[in-house]
Amino acid sequence: MSSRFFRAISDSDSESSSEEEELLTDDEQPQGKKTQKSSDSSDSSDESDSDEDSDSDAGAQQARKPMSRFMRDAESESDSEEEERKVIKSAKDKRLDEFEGVVHTIENAQRIDDWATISKEFDALQRLCDRQRKLGEPIPSSYIKLLSSLDAFLAKSLADKDAVKKMKAPNAKAMNGMKQKLKKTVKENDAALQQYRADPEGYDEKVQAAQAAPKIPDVFPVSGKGVKVPAIAEAPVPAATEQPMDDDEFQTVGKGGKASMTSDALFKSLAAVMEARGRKSTDRGEQINTLCKLFDAAGTPYQRVRVLLALIASRFDYSSSANAYMPLDLWHQARDELNSLLTLLAQNKAYVVLEETEDYDDQIERRPNENGEGAVVPVRGSVISFVDRLEDEFMKSLQNIDPHATEYVERLGDEKLLYQTIVRAQSYFEGVLAEPLPEKMATFVSEPLRRVVMRRLEHIYSKQDVIVLALEGANAEAQASLPPSRITPPFAEVRDQPDGPSRLIHALCVYLYERPEVSGERQRTRAMLMHVYHHALHADYHVARDRFLMSHLQESIHLADAATQILYNRVLVQLGLCAFRVGLIKECHAALQEIFTTGRVKELLAQGISKGTAYNPVSAEQEKLDRQRQLPFHMHINLELLECVYLVASMLLEVPNMAYAGADPELRKKVISRPFRRMLDYNDRLVFSGPPENTRDHVMQACKALQNGDWKACIELVNAIKIWKLIPDRDQVLARVARHIQEEGLRTYLFNFASHYDALSLALLAETFELPDSTVRSIVSRMIWNDELAATIDPLHNVVVFQRLELNRVQQLSLALADRASAMLEQNEWLLDAKLGDSRSSSTGGGASANAHEGSTDRDSQNRRDARRKGRGRGRGQLQAQALGQRV
Repeated sequence: MSSRFFRAISDSDSESSSEEEELLTDDEQPQGKKTQKSSDSSDSSDESDSDEDSDSDAGAQQARKPMSRFMRDAESESDSEEEERKVIKSAKDKRLDEFEGVVHTIENAQRIDDWATISKEFDALQRLCDRQRKLGEPIPSSYIKLLSSLDAFLAKSLADKDAVKKMKAPNAKAMNGMKQKLKKTVKENDAALQQYRADPEGYDEKVQAAQAAPKIPDVFPVSGKGVKVPAIAEAPVPAATEQPMDDDEFQTVGKGGKASMTSDALFKSLAAVMEARGRKSTDRGEQINTLCKLFDAAGTPYQRVRVLLALIASRFDYSSSANAYMPLDLWHQARDELNSLLTLLAQNKAYVVLEETEDYDDQIERRPNENGEGAVVPVRGSVISFVDRLEDEFMKSLQNIDPHATEYVERLGDEKLLYQTIVRAQSYFEGVLAEPLPEKMATFVSEPLRRVVMRRLEHIYSKQDVIVLALEGANAEAQASLPPSRITPPFAEVRDQPDGPSRLIHALCVYLYERPEVSGERQRTRAMLMHVYHHALHADYHVARDRFLMSHLQESIHLADAATQILYNRVLVQLGLCAFRVGLIKECHAALQEIFTTGRVKELLAQGISKGTAYNPVSAEQEKLDRQRQLPFHMHINLELLECVYLVASMLLEVPNMAYAGADPELRKKVISRPFRRMLDYNDRLVFSGPPENTRDHVMQACKALQNGDWKACIELVNAIKIWKLIPDRDQVLARVARHIQEEGLRTYLFNFASHYDALSLALLAETFELPDSTVRSIVSRMIWNDELAATIDPLHNVVVFQRLELNRVQQLSLALADRASAMLEQNEWLLDAKLGDSRSSSTGGGASANAHEGSTDRDSQNRRDARRKGRGRGRGQLQAQALGQRV
């Protein structure tokens, strides 16, 4: 005898099973169960009266027994289930209900013209279709009905131009997106849509009949010529019915093993690859291999152009990180494929690759003058973007490779290959513009031509003539097969003329100057800066300076982008170096002063990363951007040479200035170069200074020698600097620097020691400083004219006669004290007049007497101030005139 616990479990199981059977519909239950259930119900109705009394007694007996607390909730649940009967659906039915719900949502949105909802739900509907195909379940016929309805509704909406113009921007954008998606989907389901439109009422019956038909077996017969295998990549085509496979969807593999593919299968495979582009789960290597196979199977020029455009883009997608550069083998493959594309387009001029084209069907073969096409077939793509990306990846690799390793030099050797590709792209764009094109197409081609000319200019503007000729020479064979350029001179002229590289750069810059549009302002600005840089690099200072000043870039450079500002700083620095090479010390200092005053030379020239300070740290995002803007090592301007030039120029200007100021506190406030003064003060505070070791030590000791009048020691210390070996024409530049040191040494000597002489022979000065007599006479005359020296030149005796009254230290301090006292007195008088004027105006009433009294008081105070000012001024002026011999 079983216990009550097990009996309760068995009873509950039987009750639950009976409840499940009652919940099943009549269609889902077997016929035997239906008859049994009907007989049971009739028997129970007959015996209900007889068993009523016994059931009541049994219920009373059970009521007297205590109910378990575990059975209370079960009893309440059974009562609620009796009130609301549940409907159990299979997973397949749930999927169909979800599908129908999305279709219903799209139909409701269609009634209120809500394209945003339509676009969103249509994407969800496409995902549901993909799920149906993966599970091997048929797609409901409502999908084809919805496609037909949406196609008609879209055509009707586009026909109403006024409604489209009044449509809000998000809704209009969603409608344009739906136009593309619906066009593609309608084409994929063209056969099913034609069947539906032929017989809309009987379409459901045909679909049900097709679904009930047996499927095509998976085993295909073997023919005598070869084995039929599926195509390389078959795009999934959603349809309401299972369509039989045609022979066009297969390729025949013969004895040679080479597959032939139809155009439809190739375009479908290409579309499938392009749809998977950019997804996380996409295997980029496998994608590239598939595109390579498609390129081998392509038979027409249009097919090869389409596959090459996709293949080159996939090469550049291989590296998704912004900091990592493209592998070198992939870079070379992308360059070879870009050259193949340019050659293919040059040979088939009927196909033009444009960034903006009208909508066309990309699933069919297109030929010139066929199927509504014109003489020129535009293909959507961008050749110049491939050139830009190839250039960017090359620069990125140079940024990340150690510049002191041999790998950097090997990578730098690929620049001539990249330069050949850029020249080939320029020749292609010139050839396209030479052909008769519609005006709109010519506009789209002219912009890429300017961009590729800018890329070519960026490679050669900062290089010496020898390197430019090497690049052009490596490209000479490739240029021989290309048509002559209308922009640049031929290579023979560049090679044979002494200024051939300058002519080439001039031709490229002039072409970029000729663009009048506002959108070409950046290209004109960069071309101007590169042109100035090239002239400065070749020591043509006056031409470079005139071009730089005529451009007025210094007024608007702060509005330019970061790359253009970096180029501007490089040009400014190169102008300073050029001025130093030709012996213009003041111009050199003026050009370099703006860069060195900031103290951030590396950051401004994009040759180092800003580390920030404790109070102003650099964010990680800013540091990342700075690293991306860094120039490759071979384009750097040597910062040690730059600092040496700046310090020498500052020394030649500051030493005479400090000697002229002497002990005068007002003149000592005039500082020409603050960085140089700080270095000099720091060096003066050193207790011990040994022999010079670096560039700064050499310049500081040369400065001290020049202050003492030892110009020979100064020249020796300056010539001993090792960094001069990097400057072109080293001997000529150092000879000019030595001449400047002699001249500034003469001026410093006159400022320091003129107080010890009444007259000084010009011949003696010329012999002491080893300068010509004419040079000494001109220097002294210029100093007298500028009031730097109180003297006259006696032409009879060829001497300088000094006119002055030397002041001792007490007299100089007395004059300074008198100036401060007069300034304090004048300030107190102004304050007193202001207070007395306010009190008088508040105490006296209006009227003529008050105004007369106020006017007389003001005149008296003004007279007192004038008298005091005249007295002080007369004494000060006379003393200064007698002492220094200067004009007052």
